[in-house]
Amino acid sequence: MTTYDIDAIEEAVVDIRKQVSDLHAELVRYNLVVWTGGNISGRVPGYDLFVIKPSGVMYDDLAPDNMIVCDLDGNVIPGTKGSDRSPSSDTAAHAYVYRHMAHVGGVVHTHSDYAAAWAARHEPIPCVITAMADEFGGEIPVGPFAIIGDDSIGRGIVSTLTGHRSRAVLMANHGVFTIGKDAKDAVKAAVMCEDVARTVHYARQLGEPKPIAQADIDALFDRYQNVYGQAPQGGLS
Repeated sequence: MTTYDIDAIEEAVVDIRKQVSDLHAELVRYNLVVWTGGNISGRVPGYDLFVIKPSGVMYDDLAPDNMIVCDLDGNVIPGTKGSDRSPSSDTAAHAYVYRHMAHVGGVVHTHSDYAAAWAARHEPIPCVITAMADEFGGEIPVGPFAIIGDDSIGRGIVSTLTGHRSRAVLMANHGVFTIGKDAKDAVKAAVMCEDVARTVHYARQLGEPKPIAQADIDALFDRYQNVYGQAPQGGLS
């Protein structure tokens, strides 16, 4: 049985607990979730651990101390704050992503309306507006249908996004999963995914949207990831 230095772990996760807890308010703010659906997790720097939302808890009741610490197999670390609760039903998916994508520091799941509608159609969101080229470097792809409860969703996320610029995947008949350098970056990707899903849907009501040339997508993505803003750090890779 693995033994843990609980005091050291709790010290290491203080900031991640607060970040993950606070960021759930952004999902509500941007209308990406309803009731208790959706979740955010964040990797713990320097440890093979991540922090994730508890299952079935109302967003108004979330707090740093009820976030749950798990290892990269999705096991709750006994003795840590919140360990008496069950973690998110998507914990196995998050854990699989962290095990297989070492560059990922945050994972988000939502059932946001417009993006989930595209997922229900098994249809990628085409890159037809510059905001998509900037943020996702191309289309937002569709991942395979998978049942909740084991790592099937995680395997679908990893297989779809490996080698892809997009930080969002539309899991078929389900919803959105996003990845990021940290939890905040993954939340941004979830917000932007819903925004472009809505815009492209509106565009299709007027006719078939016009594609952006690949060379222009490449240039837009490079500029946004490496030049735009105060301290650009490049895309997730």
